[in-house]
Amino acid sequence: MPHVEIKYSDNLDIDTNKIFNAVEKVINENDISAGVCKSRAYPCSQYKYSHILVTVSLLTKAHRDKIFTQKLSGEIEQVVKAHLKQSLYFSLNIEYSLDYYTTNTHLVEGDKLQSLVDNTSS
Repeated sequence: MPHVEIKYSDNLDIDTNKIFNAVEKVINENDISAGVCKSRAYPCSQYKYSHILVTVSLLTKAHRDKIFTQKLSGEIEQVVKAHLKQSLYFSLNIEYSLDYYTTNTHLVEGDKLQSLVDNTSS
């Protein structure tokens, strides 16, 4: 279950939901085992220079090697930049989990957790 975080100067005119969907699509096209992509955006009102930092966090898996990561990085950069309407400084970091990272779900009876299948119509 990947995570995407976008930190950006709030002078940028961006639709983070469109970027989240585009990045999730790229990740799942490159790795069908990835699943839903939990995403968060952090606009910043105090900054120096217009910029965006996209961080993608993935679980460590044998097939996610250097070649996979380089390809994924290039494709994510392309889809993010396709949504940017202004000149800015751009940074992208793909990072992998450490040995003791835990990820799972917490389900509450009667509540529904959105899944990748639920989000395909977006």
